[in-house]
Amino acid sequence: MNIHEYQAKQILKKYNVRVSEGRLIEEGGDIAEKAEKAAQSLAQERGNSVWVVKAQIHAGGRGKAGGVKVCKSIGDVKAAAQEIMGKTLVTPQTGAQGKKVHRIWIEEGSEIAKEFYFGIVVDRALSQVVMMASTEGGVEIEEVAAKHPEKIIKVAVDPTLGFEPFHGRRIAKALGLTPEQTKEAVGFFAGLYKAFVQEDCSQLEINPLILTKQGHLTCLDAKLNFDDNALYRHPDTVAMRDLLEENPQDVEASLYELAYIALDGNIGCLVNGAGLAMATMDIIKLHGGEPANFLDVGGGASKEKVAHAFKIILKDPKVKAILVNIFGGIMKCDVIAEGVIAAARELNLKVPLVVRLEGTNVEKGKEILAGSGLKITPADGLTDAAKKVVAAAKGV
Repeated sequence: MNIHEYQAKQILKKYNVRVSEGRLIEEGGDIAEKAEKAAQSLAQERGNSVWVVKAQIHAGGRGKAGGVKVCKSIGDVKAAAQEIMGKTLVTPQTGAQGKKVHRIWIEEGSEIAKEFYFGIVVDRALSQVVMMASTEGGVEIEEVAAKHPEKIIKVAVDPTLGFEPFHGRRIAKALGLTPEQTKEAVGFFAGLYKAFVQEDCSQLEINPLILTKQGHLTCLDAKLNFDDNALYRHPDTVAMRDLLEENPQDVEASLYELAYIALDGNIGCLVNGAGLAMATMDIIKLHGGEPANFLDVGGGASKEKVAHAFKIILKDPKVKAILVNIFGGIMKCDVIAEGVIAAARELNLKVPLVVRLEGTNVEKGKEILAGSGLKITPADGLTDAAKKVVAAAKGV
C-alpha cells in the first residue's frame, strides 16, 4: 500500500523526524481561495516568503511533469494551484495514461545548502534492513546506481539488534556532514529507522533529503510503502488509503481478497495459486501472447469469489480472450466451473474462454462446463491451454 507525501510526513513527525511544513488543499470549491488561505497560514506560522506547490499523486517525477512549482508570492501560489489541480501528470512511473491531481500540498520554502538521497528497504538476501544514502539527492536513484554506483553507501542493520549510533555516524560521514551536524543526524536517522520498522514499511525513501543553511537535516520529500500483510496492525494507515490513486480493478479485487495486478496484454488470466499464476503468464508469453493481468483467487475460493474475479477481468477493455487455469487441491474444480458459468451468463460473455482444470473433482468440473451450453474451449495441459488462448486472442 502507498500513501501520499503529506501523509508520509505526518507519520515521520511522530518519530521526531524533521519535515518541511505544509497545508493540504483538495479539489472542489474555489481552489485559488483555498491556496491563498493555506499560503497565508504558513506565512503567519512559519514566517516564510517562499512556497512550493506540489501535486499529490502516487508517482515520482512530479517536478519534470509540471506538478511542482516554486512560488515567491501568494498570487503565484494561487495561479500554480489552479494550474496543477485537476491536471493529469504523465511521469515515467504513471505510464502513458498519467494520474489526475485531486490533492495539492502547499509547503514552506526551504533554504537548501545540500541535497542528499536516503532510503530504507529490506534486503532479503541479507535478511537485514539496509539503509542507503547518497550525495546525489534530487536525482532518481536508479540513474545514480547505473552511472555512479560508488556514490551510494549501504549500511545493513541486523533487525535483532536494531539501529545503533555507529550506523548513523557511518551515513553522516559518507554524506560529508560536520561533527556538529553528525550529532543531530544520528538521531534523525534513528527516527527514520524506527518509523520504517514500527510502521511495517516495505520501503522508505527521502529524495531529496536536504541540509538547510541553518545546518538541519529535513525531509523535503517523503515516500512510504507498507507491507500489505501487516496492515491489520495499522488501522490508522489503512485509513490513509486513497482509492482514487489505484486502478479500479485493483480496488474491487481487494474488497473480495483477490490478488490482482493489471498488466498491458490482452489475455485475461484466472488462476489459483501465485506460483501457478506466474507459470501461466510465462507460458502465455512463450507462445506469443501477452497476459492482461495477474489474478490469484486463492486456494479456497467460493463460487461467488470466482464469479467476482471473472467480472474484474472482463472490466478490462483490452481483454480479447480469457484463460482459466485451475489445479484443484483445497479448491474443487466443480466449484470453479460453477463460478465461471455463473459469471459468463450474468455478463453475457462474448470473448473466447479457454479452461484447463486438473485435480480434485476434475471430471465433475468438466461435466459441468460441457453441459453449460456456453462456448467454452477445454484444454488438456498447460501448453495446450496457452496455445489455444493465444490463438483465440489473435482471432485464429
